[in-house]
Amino acid sequence: MDALELVRVRELEVAVRIWHPAAPRTVIAWHGLARHGGDFEDFARVLGPGWRVLAPDTPGRGLSSWSLYPAHDYLYAHYMKVAVAVLDHFDLAQVPWVGTSMGGLIGMLMAAEPETASRIERLVLNDVGPELDPEGLASLAKYFGVPHRFCRFGELEAELRRHYTGFGIEGDDAWRRLALGSARRLPDGSWTYHYDPRIGEQFVHDTPRDTWSDWAAIRCPLMVVRGESSPLLKAESVTRMAKAQPGLVSLEVPGCGHAPMLDRTSQVRPIADFLDRPRRRVLPGAAGGALAWWQRGLRWLKGAGAG
Repeated sequence: MDALELVRVRELEVAVRIWHPAAPRTVIAWHGLARHGGDFEDFARVLGPGWRVLAPDTPGRGLSSWSLYPAHDYLYAHYMKVAVAVLDHFDLAQVPWVGTSMGGLIGMLMAAEPETASRIERLVLNDVGPELDPEGLASLAKYFGVPHRFCRFGELEAELRRHYTGFGIEGDDAWRRLALGSARRLPDGSWTYHYDPRIGEQFVHDTPRDTWSDWAAIRCPLMVVRGESSPLLKAESVTRMAKAQPGLVSLEVPGCGHAPMLDRTSQVRPIADFLDRPRRRVLPGAAGGALAWWQRGLRWLKGAGAG
């Protein structure tokens, strides 16, 4: 990153990583569930010096504070308040938003809520949408719902390579950089991931909502990026998304699952083209009828607990 700013949200300190701080245009880049803003390093470099990229670390991740009240703070409603605080800090009345997984859902909810919709100028969802595969979601809940501990740094890197194979990362150097930005040393000398292990409680405490209705309510230009073999966002879901939002721009990334890293020209250039498009009013169609992904995830968790 080229700069770092710290934003206070109540007692929490939110770190915002910045690339090209003097650029004339700004885009928000928001990471996934257990990642941090540093994931957008290559995205920012490929996007180029014409864009100031602001990539916050969500509370509980990276350089941001861990919450003393996870049941209150590790929820989408609170992440939206954090997002508004970040936009206000940088005096951004309206801004394009690129979000990976959880970061995309934060942007989607912002764009759907009447109180915040005007803040999102256009929205790019990276391997996420209003309908997520319940088995893939359950897998995420199980993995991030427990602490991870590694005796050696090399073991952590090997686990990252296994778990994040869907990122489509190429080369040992790229994997090593991911590991360096993902590791936190414990007092006993062992290693774990950078994030607060309690972020997984979001799957228990968060309130389900009809995300198809949210999707239908959005009025800004929309783009979705899907990993070719994504276990979360199915191709049929993208088709439904396009029916509900006929102006939707879509990109399928070969050789990736969940979620494309947005680290090379073939992935970033179509996003740059979308960001450069003249804005047109989007007329959403009808959508709904499917059980919201949060509801499916919560049902799965209750069933697992009963077993």
